[in-house]
Amino acid sequence: MLYEIFDHMHLCTDEAVREMLPLVSEQRRQQALRYSHTFGRFCCLKSYLMLLELLSAVYPELDTSKPEFGYTAQGKPFLLARPDIHFSISHTKNAILVAISDAPIGVDIEAFRSPSAALIARTMNATEQAAIATADGWNIHRTPGTREALFSAIWTRKEAVLKLRGTGIEGDLKHVLSGSEAIFTRIFPRKEYAFSIAQQSISPFEILH
Repeated sequence: MLYEIFDHMHLCTDEAVREMLPLVSEQRRQQALRYSHTFGRFCCLKSYLMLLELLSAVYPELDTSKPEFGYTAQGKPFLLARPDIHFSISHTKNAILVAISDAPIGVDIEAFRSPSAALIARTMNATEQAAIATADGWNIHRTPGTREALFSAIWTRKEAVLKLRGTGIEGDLKHVLSGSEAIFTRIFPRKEYAFSIAQQSISPFEILH
C-alpha cells in the first residue's frame, strides 16, 4: 500500500488547471470541467495525476498513460484496465489524499471543524463522545483545537471504512468502527487536517514524497 498527500493548496489556480487538463484522460477532463469553480477542477485533476504517480511507482510495467475509470453500482471507482488494483481518493479544503493497494482500500481526509452537539450525538458512540468531550486534555501540549482535531480524526476513520466497503455514508454511523478493518490515522495540528486509511487486510503503509 502506498499513499501520497498534497497540501500546497496555495497552488490551486486557474493556470494550474489549464496546465493539467492536457495531461489527463478525456474522461477525467470532462469530469473536471463539470465543476464550476477552480478548486473542484484542481482537485479532480491533481488527484488523477497523483494516482498516475503512485501507479508508476508500484507497477512500472503498467501502462499508466491516461487510464479510465469504471464505477460500481455504489459509485466507487476502479481502473477499467486493472480492476485488481485498488485505489481511493479524498480531498478537503487544504489537502488531497490518494492511496493504492493490492487489497480493497478506503481513505478520507478532513479539515478540522467544530462539531455541533447534535452532530456528535448522531454520529459518535458513547466512548467516542466521551473522548471528544474531554479532548482538551488528551494532548500534553494542549494544542488549540484538540477537540476539533479528535472529532475530525474519528470522522475520517468512519468515512475511510465506509469508502472501503463502498457503501457511502449510510446506516448507523455510531458503530461503523466495530468491524475488523485495519485503520491508520494521522493528525496534523499545524496544518489543521487529519486523515485515515482503511484496509481489509494489513499491509505496510508507505508514503510517496
